[in-house]
Amino acid sequence: MKKLNLNAFSVFSRFVITAVMMCVSSQSLFAEELRFSTPVPPNHIFSKVATKFSEDLKARTHGELDIKVFPFGELGTDPENAIMVGTGALNFAVIPAAFMANSEESLNAWFLPGLFNSVQDAGDATQLPAAKKMLAELDRQGMVGLGYVFAGMRSLISVDPVNNLSDIKGKKISIFPVPIFNDWWLTFGAIPTAVPMPEIASALAINLIEVVDVDLDLISALKLYQQAPNLAMTSHMAFPGIVVVSKKWWESKSVEQRAMIRDVFAEAEAWGVKAQVMADEGNLNALKDAGVAVTHIDKSSYADNATDILNQYVKKSPIIAEFYEQVKAQK
Repeated sequence: MKKLNLNAFSVFSRFVITAVMMCVSSQSLFAEELRFSTPVPPNHIFSKVATKFSEDLKARTHGELDIKVFPFGELGTDPENAIMVGTGALNFAVIPAAFMANSEESLNAWFLPGLFNSVQDAGDATQLPAAKKMLAELDRQGMVGLGYVFAGMRSLISVDPVNNLSDIKGKKISIFPVPIFNDWWLTFGAIPTAVPMPEIASALAINLIEVVDVDLDLISALKLYQQAPNLAMTSHMAFPGIVVVSKKWWESKSVEQRAMIRDVFAEAEAWGVKAQVMADEGNLNALKDAGVAVTHIDKSSYADNATDILNQYVKKSPIIAEFYEQVKAQK
């Protein structure tokens, strides 16, 4: 009987183990761990789109680009994220277009009151030339704008019922802290008040504010209806976030990699619009089930106020005027 050559077997085993370890080490060597910050809870559409994009990109690159999503401002506030992306300290972020409008005037175009009837309408507008121009303008801030992601249309949740927007005269309303929101609510005689998102519920509870300009996702996620059980469905504005990438990191990628990343995000962007349309319907039904009183306010009732804001803001940037005309032509 032939004796087993243990030395040969040992050498072969070592060879196999070394090969496997080299393969694993090679994969680890080429896998790039990236960070993606969002300002909202994990169940908000901004975070959901970030997660889908990250998972799809990892699958498309076979793990080469591995993005970890940090929701609800874990990595920083919107101003901090903007700085980090611009300097290359952060790879990806969803930053509300409303915040970015502080440094890029043209983004105010998304907040012209009454411009969109639905999230789907706003999502369709992302493909307009002026919408692409807005993203291109971010280059000078050290960012590449990949595209948009939409929360639901803006509505009002309030302590007391709001049957017409004239009802909010003299009331303290929580707004996103940018001029166009402030200017809009001043046309109704309201008192705009900037409250950080995590503090809105407690601000309602202690009567620091009486009304919140918000989307249905956040009403549900933050359970604002527990302090403010009245919902006025106004759909007065869209509320996009912008998915931005560090220009410094972007320029380290090949032309082919950039094209692939854009393709993956385009799929996530389209998915996000469809998902939000469905989420709005589900959120509204859930709020009704929770006992929230719902009132629908027709756009015609605030058309004059919307025109005042339109006339004021189309003069601020040629891109705003272009976008407005392109949206109107699309309808």
